[in-house]
Amino acid sequence: MYDPVQLRTFLTVAQTLSFTQAAGRLGVRQSTVSQHVRRLEEATGRPLFVRDTHSVDLTEDGEALLGFARTILEAHERAAAFFTRTRLRGRLRFGASEDFVLTRLPEILEGFRHEHPEVDLELSVELSGTLHERLDAGRLDLVLAKRRGPGDERGRLVWRDRMVWIGAEGLRVDPERPVPLIVFPPPGITRARALEVLERDGRAWRIACTSGSLSGLIAAARAGLGVMAHTRGLIPPGLVRVGGLPELGPVEFALLQGRRPTPASEALAAAVLAGGDRLSRRA
Repeated sequence: MYDPVQLRTFLTVAQTLSFTQAAGRLGVRQSTVSQHVRRLEEATGRPLFVRDTHSVDLTEDGEALLGFARTILEAHERAAAFFTRTRLRGRLRFGASEDFVLTRLPEILEGFRHEHPEVDLELSVELSGTLHERLDAGRLDLVLAKRRGPGDERGRLVWRDRMVWIGAEGLRVDPERPVPLIVFPPPGITRARALEVLERDGRAWRIACTSGSLSGLIAAARAGLGVMAHTRGLIPPGLVRVGGLPELGPVEFALLQGRRPTPASEALAAAVLAGGDRLSRRA
């Protein structure tokens, strides 16, 4: 009933929130992406995206289709793997940003381990900036991390969102006083972005809390110590968006391969890309 090619295009647009970037990732023309989405909307009889000249967002029906699309594609992939796969072996050093610890990334990794039990998967959870450094030093084979900022086009785009300011409910930032910041230590990418936009806006700031652990930052934010920059789609429970501060702009998460890609790293990259919509949802 539903074309798997169209479903894959739909999932890619849902992950990137961009028809242009979806086309680039899939290696097709933007007109082809639009055609696939239009045909899928005709097949479902429902609009799947709300589009204007500046943004793309899923409709409620589009959100509902995500799970069905993923299930259908996983069934196709399992069938194809059963008849065509070769047994992968060896060690795979995978690094993931701490942003994804509480999302459904473990489900993707569990599925990979089930499909490739002879691959020794080593997982490192670090700051995105640290992961970039370890990949460049040859100490990781595959990394899922934030891109460093505008103009950074390394790797394959997995998911695009916006960064926002968050804090405890009821927290108000006094415009006459320095902004109290809750931040990762260097080389944290969100830290660098927060300081950059405040400096550009002429806002004074002070560091209210520093922690190398996301759970530490969340605890400080829940205690009302200040505000932190965070991905909009991954706001932790107990925290809300805080207004009155300059826009932080978009954030992109990408998969980056080491200098010598292996069949195992390519297989895990394909699994992460196929399940990218899970990364914007908490477990």
